Amino acid sequence: MNTATSHHPEQSPLSEERYLNLLATTYPTVADAASEIINLEAILNLPKGTEHFLADLHGEHEAFQHVLKNASGNIKRKVSEIFGTTIRESEKKELCTLIYYPEQKLELIKANEDDIDDWYHITIHQLVRVCRDVSSKYTRSKVRKSLPQEFSYIIEELLHERTDDQDKAAYVAVIVDTIITTGRADDFIVALCNVIQRLAIDQLHILGDIYDRGPGAHIIMDTLRQYHSWDIQWGNHDILWMGAAAGNDACICNVLRLSLRYANLATLEEGYGINLVPLATFALETYADDPCTEFVPKLLKGHTMDDKTLQLAAKMHKAITVMQFKTEAAIFHRRPEWHMEDRCLLEHIDAKRQVCTIDRRDYAMQSCHFPTIFTPDGSPTPCYGLTPDEADLMQKLHHSFRVSEKLRKHIRTILSHGCMYNVCNQNLLFHASIPLNADGSLKDVEILGERYSGKALMEYTGQLIRAAFESDTPQELKDFAKDYFLYLWCGPDSPLFDKSKMATFERYFLTDKDTYHEEKGYYFQLRNAGEVCDRILDAFGVGGDNRHIINGHVPVHASKGENPIKAGGRLMVIDGGFSEAYHSETGIAGYTLVYHSRGFQLVQHEPFTSAQDAIRRGTDIKSTTQIVEMSTHRMLVADTDKGAELRLQIADLKRLLYAYRHGIVKEKRG
Repeated sequence: MNTATSHHPEQSPLSEERYLNLLATTYPTVADAASEIINLEAILNLPKGTEHFLADLHGEHEAFQHVLKNASGNIKRKVSEIFGTTIRESEKKELCTLIYYPEQKLELIKANEDDIDDWYHITIHQLVRVCRDVSSKYTRSKVRKSLPQEFSYIIEELLHERTDDQDKAAYVAVIVDTIITTGRADDFIVALCNVIQRLAIDQLHILGDIYDRGPGAHIIMDTLRQYHSWDIQWGNHDILWMGAAAGNDACICNVLRLSLRYANLATLEEGYGINLVPLATFALETYADDPCTEFVPKLLKGHTMDDKTLQLAAKMHKAITVMQFKTEAAIFHRRPEWHMEDRCLLEHIDAKRQVCTIDRRDYAMQSCHFPTIFTPDGSPTPCYGLTPDEADLMQKLHHSFRVSEKLRKHIRTILSHGCMYNVCNQNLLFHASIPLNADGSLKDVEILGERYSGKALMEYTGQLIRAAFESDTPQELKDFAKDYFLYLWCGPDSPLFDKSKMATFERYFLTDKDTYHEEKGYYFQLRNAGEVCDRILDAFGVGGDNRHIINGHVPVHASKGENPIKAGGRLMVIDGGFSEAYHSETGIAGYTLVYHSRGFQLVQHEPFTSAQDAIRRGTDIKSTTQIVEMSTHRMLVADTDKGAELRLQIADLKRLLYAYRHGIVKEKRG
């Protein structure tokens, strides 16, 4: 489909004529303009495409990929509806698994199937029926663009020919026969399955936190780079990796600490080629006699590690944590306007008394072995900056992050597909929070001497993030932007954090668990109030009767009865705990919010076993669906943001038709 640029209503007659002449280069005749109007009017009356919303993937690439493949259970539902009782449940399961994992499933079937040609005949016809169903809400043009070039013509023919027509049945049968006899059946089946997956989800929204905890954030990014249509609202963990890629040393240390905390080094080493040998060498030398008990990694279910490796990981974990607190303190002192110097807690440790003084109160330390801060006798002249050895290590780690081409490529992808928020079809999407005052009004946040709130805060934050990567950014602004990644990660007024403090130091080192408490900001305290959500929606210009805020960030404790639908339906919190680290906390393994032409459905997922298990045994993610909000009429493209754009294009084309017919613009006939 060709699209016309929308026309500004206040153009002068001269600029109007120039605009129409420009438009005429795309639609050079009356017939071309009229045909496009007909095309766009028809599209307005198609059902709206299906949007899927996911949040907080946290490196769980297998579960994420499976949810994409099965369209959050939608493909299984369609197969059940299409075939009903005409085929057995086991055959439906086999067909679904084939659609999800065509190459791998074909290998198993060919090894066990006695009459493979008969199986090909049956299966191709079944896949064509499923493909016809999922493509029914799209124009032929859009479907055609989704087809692999080598099979485009054949698939189109099969999709638009009905086998109940006797004259056409033989024609279709010959096409299928020829596919099989020419040895192309496997390739054709794979192509059809990929088209079904592609058409089952029209638009994918990721509400932040691709990174940390799970092993495959880089694999998720590789998947998204190939995906047809998606956007992302940056999460705090994404920002941490973006800061690391921009060269913020405190962010680099945080990324490494989190990876070591969960014994998850695959993304760093295998994904991005980060060299951890210097860190291992430094940790073994510096913390040789320290058991580093508080730093033994949290092994997730099914993960094992021998004692020697576990000890090494614990030492590396402690080494990078101490460096993190030092590099953070350097930034907090450099940016006093952030009012975060109270988080420079290394400076409040009394090594001889083994206490840390916070707000004039002494708290017992779990251990006080800091060879890069204190001398063995607890010298009164401690080193709160990096030691020469730590500085040398930091330089090597910094270099490793900066030269990783794959990391740079993935961060560019995140920048090009996302921002801090998005407004789409009367839905306001963001990862975590909009800072509020105690009365629910939008909070002013000071950045570089200016104050921002709500939409302006989110937009300026997005500009700052991009400024850190732009070559033409003035150096002083670039330096601030690079530092600001740390504030976004743990600053009290950050829309990606919005808590009183990040109690990382306290959890590692202090015995008093009361110090671990992190007071949530007013957004989290007030978000159940419909009037508060309405105020936020108004501030972002989101209108309509069925408008919503959709975000993630805070896991929903479904096992304890917490409802992800809040504020009378105004707010949907869709962090259901994709990460294995949260399964015991949430009781489930993630949500998908699905917005199709009939309304909203929330799909609740149980833990995914593995892709291999799905292929061999046909296991699927068990999902339950909750109807959130259903529309009284089937929503059309005309009811969406895309519909508003198309109506503007139609208005422009009608002006072009008028100009052609009145000689204002001449047709450009060949």
